[in-house]
Amino acid sequence: MHVIADFTVVPVGVGVSLSPYIAELERVLQASGLTFETHANGTNLEGDWEAVFGTIRACHERLHAMGVPRIHTDVKFGTRSDREQRMGDKLRSLREKLG
Repeated sequence: MHVIADFTVVPVGVGVSLSPYIAELERVLQASGLTFETHANGTNLEGDWEAVFGTIRACHERLHAMGVPRIHTDVKFGTRSDREQRMGDKLRSLREKLG
């Protein structure tokens, strides 16, 4: 099943600056081979259900391996049964409606 997920990973107990941890997550996402788009408050990620959620798990595993004692992650996701929809499809549809 194809899924589009929006998730935000928050390392807890590592101080105020989180950018070194987020940069490491970007490396995990690049290695996944999945389509993703990092934005100011998280990441959009799409692909097969198992691959997407496996990649989010890999993000947790990488941060724990870096010594992060606690991680809070919010995930929103959507699927369709009538057709496979990509992030780009949704954005194109919106842009067309905006003119």
